[in-house]
Amino acid sequence: MSHTLTNPTKVGFDPQRLDRIKPAMQRYIDSGLFSGISTMLARRGEIVHSEQVGYQNRDTKTPLAADSIYRIYSMTKPIICTALMTLHEEGRFQLFHPVAKYLPAFGKVKVLEQIPHGGTKLVTPERPMTIQHLFTHTSGITYNFLEESPVCKMYLEAGLMSDANMPLADVIAELAQLPLVDHPGSGYHYSMSIDVLAHLIEVLADQPLADFLADRIFQPRGMVDTAFSVPEAKRSRVATMYGHPDVTTHTFNQIIEAWQNGYNEEIDMSETYPTHDAPNFQRGGHGLFSTAGDYMRFAQMLLNGGELDGARILGRKTVEFMHSNHVPLKLLPYQIGPVAPAPGYGFGLGSRVLL
Repeated sequence: MSHTLTNPTKVGFDPQRLDRIKPAMQRYIDSGLFSGISTMLARRGEIVHSEQVGYQNRDTKTPLAADSIYRIYSMTKPIICTALMTLHEEGRFQLFHPVAKYLPAFGKVKVLEQIPHGGTKLVTPERPMTIQHLFTHTSGITYNFLEESPVCKMYLEAGLMSDANMPLADVIAELAQLPLVDHPGSGYHYSMSIDVLAHLIEVLADQPLADFLADRIFQPRGMVDTAFSVPEAKRSRVATMYGHPDVTTHTFNQIIEAWQNGYNEEIDMSETYPTHDAPNFQRGGHGLFSTAGDYMRFAQMLLNGGELDGARILGRKTVEFMHSNHVPLKLLPYQIGPVAPAPGYGFGLGSRVLL
């Protein structure tokens, strides 16, 4: 897949309609809602549109560029899930295996249940947490910012999301000591489950996560700007973060409310999502840096059924299996915190799927 633009008419696009995208995105910049937006569109493996509006750094008026590097946050998750499924193809684990088979600390985890008329109690899970539960966010694990639960406060106090110097193994060890918000398999809770899967990669492969991703995903796919840190020579290309000043210690509602009210200040990410080489900062639910072009190559590989430019990472049937629904229908439509439910969608192994 080349980054060179193809004539849109070759793959059935009307150039005049594509020309409407940039002005529409510019309106978001002019309103102050976003500082910069990059859009890219492809069909049949050919890129037909790539535009940038706004700023990479609003204060210095540095314009957003095609090769600007972003903190891609939860777009890290599909990469982790894809990487782990390469080990599934090798027979290293089965989806129905209990997590405790590989990470024994999760064999002792409890569920924090709400008691009618106030209070809580710790109870034994109704069923073991499986690897499939982690893939589908039905493990009972949560995030510190999504729910009004005492468990979320425990996550905050443990600093699970706020200390980039904490090794992934230590994050997961701490997480395993905290209770679940729900019984595994009983509810959808967008969560740190993919961080557990990332650590599972390290355990199964006996290799640091960053090295495994480089060997299995990034280098074979030509994703030259994707990693958990940014080399000094590339740091001038990193897009500045704007928004709520402390995304690690506030609830989702507080962050959204501040954003909607125009709170759009530069965020110091040096302690929570650093650009410099922080050897311990390797995560599963967030943490990667990438460019629009790099991520397009990853997405095109999945769209191609696991192959790109003649290099295969997953079998076609494995990709189809990942992108089928794995969440019981009784748990749908799923919902991420206070965001409106997603009717018509299920959830596969790492991403939502259209039913």
